[in-house]
Amino acid sequence: MPRNFHYDILPQIKTRWSPRAFSAEKIPREELLALIEAARYAPSCFNEQPWRFVIADTPESLGKFQSKLSDTNKLWATKAPVLIAVCSKKSFSMNGSDNFWHQFDTGTAWGFLSIEAERRGLYSHGMAGFDREGIAKIIGLPSDYEVMALIAVGKPGDRKDLSDEFIGKEEPGTRKEIAAISFFETFAHK
Repeated sequence: MPRNFHYDILPQIKTRWSPRAFSAEKIPREELLALIEAARYAPSCFNEQPWRFVIADTPESLGKFQSKLSDTNKLWATKAPVLIAVCSKKSFSMNGSDNFWHQFDTGTAWGFLSIEAERRGLYSHGMAGFDREGIAKIIGLPSDYEVMALIAVGKPGDRKDLSDEFIGKEEPGTRKEIAAISFFETFAHK
């Protein structure tokens, strides 16, 4: 399905999407750390940088993370050679008060990571279908943090290897028109 771009934007934003067909080819840790480097430079409230990324890229760590995926995500995400738990600190380090913006900031860091993955020819697919408490327990997450998402990362695979229910969905999704998501001065929900 063609995408409809109205303005000149970064090529990686134009081509980024969340496929499910992954190659099992191992991703060098240097490549993974470059994705984290990109995320590291995301803006955050008071420069708190509340995000933490826990990377599973060995058979043992992948198996632990995979065991906490929803049944639907197990059908495709178990082929990805990397799963990353995206975690976020709920309070400010400077004074311990609640950081109401930690999710916003962590989402921005994930966005930076996904664009860098695209630039490097890697796929990244964020997902919510997993046992959050189970992942938190596996990684020993302190109570002041929460697991926000899991990200599958890898090189492109063959869509024919997907189950029938996913083959038809294996293309970039459509986007709402700009007028449906932006408003000057007055919010006019459509």
